[in-house]
Amino acid sequence: MEHPTTSHLLRAEARVPLSGPHHMMDKLCETFTEFGTVERSGRSARLEIAYGSIFLEAGETSLDLRAEGSDPTCLAYVKMSVAEHLLNLASDEKPPLVWSGDGAAGSPLPYFREMRVVSACNVTPRMRRVMLRGSDLARFTTGGLHVRLLIPPRRGAHPQWPVTGEDGRPAWPKGNERPIIRIYTIREIDVERGEITIDIVLHEGDDTPGSTWAREASEGDVVGVMGPGGGDVPAADWYLLAGDETALPAIARILASLPAGCRATVILEIPDESERQPLPSAAELDVRWLYRNGAPAGTTSLIEDAVRGIQLPADVGRRFIWAGCEQKSCRCLRKLVRKEWSVPASDHLVVAYWRAGCAGETSGEA
Repeated sequence: MEHPTTSHLLRAEARVPLSGPHHMMDKLCETFTEFGTVERSGRSARLEIAYGSIFLEAGETSLDLRAEGSDPTCLAYVKMSVAEHLLNLASDEKPPLVWSGDGAAGSPLPYFREMRVVSACNVTPRMRRVMLRGSDLARFTTGGLHVRLLIPPRRGAHPQWPVTGEDGRPAWPKGNERPIIRIYTIREIDVERGEITIDIVLHEGDDTPGSTWAREASEGDVVGVMGPGGGDVPAADWYLLAGDETALPAIARILASLPAGCRATVILEIPDESERQPLPSAAELDVRWLYRNGAPAGTTSLIEDAVRGIQLPADVGRRFIWAGCEQKSCRCLRKLVRKEWSVPASDHLVVAYWRAGCAGETSGEA
């Protein structure tokens, strides 16, 4: 593929045999318009995402890929992103995707760190704070609020961690050796001390491995951390932040990062008054706590109703809206923000933190 390059970038290439390379390039370009910018020129395309660039060139029987990133983590994220989408779109063909160049298969994941528990304590009756210690954590300060916590399947045994796969995605240990994965927010990070703090909602029930791990976590326990991800919050003059208790750590971290001079309206749904937490911030805050008072999580319209009652200020520069909640509430908020309020994609981020009735990596189950 002939494309302009920059000498300091890390690169990897792959040739993927496909029955319809041009059609696949069309699909990938359409998909990546949601995550970045797309440039097309005949049989070639360039996709720019937050972590780097993806170059595509469609031949008669294959699609050539080139991934570029400014450091090992960025390159790994670019390779993983294009692999995930391409292989999902071509699931019927199951084409081989093998990268050559930087970031060899079998090497450690550059966005993975093994860490150990320093301490664990309850912040509120249903929120437990776990502090982890590791090395080389500067990467976790940018690129997103969230990390994947890799919980060893057996307490006390030294775990097997994923490595870089041939297709750029993590290659996981087989069978019972695979760690349990849950997504959490970095509540606080201290790079100099090598410490990350994570707040975990304590759910009831037997099928809650994240909650169980947090309750039993003790000093010296080994755990894996992958990330960061989920996107950063841009600078703005006014913020609307909304969510339930699963999003409370993210909202608290966002508020702690805001400078003096900006304003934030905060809507937080929690089980009851005992789950309130201090929300320190230099910004001017309008915090509204909503209590379910016995209603199960995900069964009320408290967040949607409260957000709908907000008047977007007209006397500020940039406004930004961020929300994290159950999937149905998320859909309602997206419709409100995007269609009724016509807020541009660059000025909002509304994400589903969990889905009622589901547990797993993307469910928000703690």
